Amino acid sequence: MKSLAQLDHAHVWHPFTQMRDWLRQEPIIITSGQGAVLRDVKGREYLDANASIWTNLHGHRHPKINAAITRQLQKIAHSSALGFANEPASRLAARLVAAATPVNRTGHVNEPETWPKPGPNAPKLEKVFFGDDGSTALEVALKLAYEFTRRTRGKKSKPRFLSLDGAYHGDTIGAVSLGHVDLFHKAYGGMLFATDKVMAPYCYRCPFNRAKPERQDARKYRKCAWECVGLVEKKFAVQKKKGNPYAAFVFEPLMQGAAGMIPQPSGWLRQTTDIARSHGALLIADEVMTGFGRTGVTCHVDDRAIAAVTKAPDQAKLFACSRTGIRPDFLCVAKGLTGGYLPMAATLTTQRVFDAFLGEYEEFKTFFHGHSFTGNQLGAAASLASLDLLQSKASVRRRAELQKELHDELQTLWPLPHVGDIRQVGLVAGIELVRDWQTRQPFDLRERAGIRVCEAMAQRGVLTRPVGNVIVLIPPYCTTRQQVRKMIGALREAVEVCFGNAEPPKSRGR
Repeated sequence: MKSLAQLDHAHVWHPFTQMRDWLRQEPIIITSGQGAVLRDVKGREYLDANASIWTNLHGHRHPKINAAITRQLQKIAHSSALGFANEPASRLAARLVAAATPVNRTGHVNEPETWPKPGPNAPKLEKVFFGDDGSTALEVALKLAYEFTRRTRGKKSKPRFLSLDGAYHGDTIGAVSLGHVDLFHKAYGGMLFATDKVMAPYCYRCPFNRAKPERQDARKYRKCAWECVGLVEKKFAVQKKKGNPYAAFVFEPLMQGAAGMIPQPSGWLRQTTDIARSHGALLIADEVMTGFGRTGVTCHVDDRAIAAVTKAPDQAKLFACSRTGIRPDFLCVAKGLTGGYLPMAATLTTQRVFDAFLGEYEEFKTFFHGHSFTGNQLGAAASLASLDLLQSKASVRRRAELQKELHDELQTLWPLPHVGDIRQVGLVAGIELVRDWQTRQPFDLRERAGIRVCEAMAQRGVLTRPVGNVIVLIPPYCTTRQQVRKMIGALREAVEVCFGNAEPPKSRGR
């Protein structure tokens, strides 16, 4: 075993990892990367099929982001945001506000006919609070919503929050309290405050879906009467009768990530957020995974749509909320904010929320929350460079093409009997493995079906990580058509090897 592997085994505790399993084998030690390719200490190459845990947007060692960080290093790496401002963070805040509510050259809100429009009283995001990661972005939104509710409804009010079944919003205590994944959160139950959950629109395993399994995305053949929406309405009504309406509704727009890549059928998000608004609840949108173009640049993936969006890159929305005509009161971003380079997060909110914390010093209405690296200059510089890339015609066109290429290649997996559902939203895909597609019978988690498939993919030069029995594909935006084919081909072969009679590949060692 290499000395680096020995050091890792001796001292490093890895996240979300059963360390007994980890210590039984030599780990893959990544030493370098270029574009969508990673290299390990033995010189082997792998495709980064999960964008380094959903963070990397433009590929590794992108020259423009590298140059932006280098220029900033020649000035200063970090100074405190407590009592001081800095140039890149100020510019980044303005860019994020503009991206969250895009405008065209005439100054009007840019909501083209192909996108749902927000309501006439939709809030505008104008203020930005910087943090370190997705958990802190949600923690900020939670604390702000909690105190805002108390200041507007009365100090004796007891703000309560509603989120989705299977929700994962991070690992700080507040963010964990919003989550409803027993495997992750149950152990900490004694430390958490109570929040409520409501059914997520998991079409493939929805008890209200009367359709028999087909060889296509379950959202396309579902047969139901929007019972999941009715349950959201009922939840809000019951809480209102208790005399304590929900303070906020927390959701990941378009797709729940750690829940198992659960996509929302068209119309669900708009209906449920309208219900929340009608009951006076704030909207907290967790776009830690879905933000910065991850959910796609166009509703359709044909050549005509690709050409149209390339001509008007300002219409390629960067956030899932914009794609659905939703304007939340809090927009939480992280992961891809810096292009996957540095840990940085941001929570965007409204002037109305901001004003509730204004007062004279002696009133102590300050938002008492912060982080040592809030507004870090290196992170902000990387983020500004990433935004420049995201809003360029070349990037918009490549993302639209990649969305189509990923869709086309995913269709080749349907003949596999252990593929139950293929769920794609933009540049995010989840492939659910089952014992039998005709019955939807799942594998027991103890069988490690998803882990085994990902290990077999690694042997074929493709790295990703499962969510239970769901294989996740989130490629960097620079991924080529040939690399997409290799990712899907490795997945196909891995499924066949793990559950069929295909021969495993020979060792990839050099």
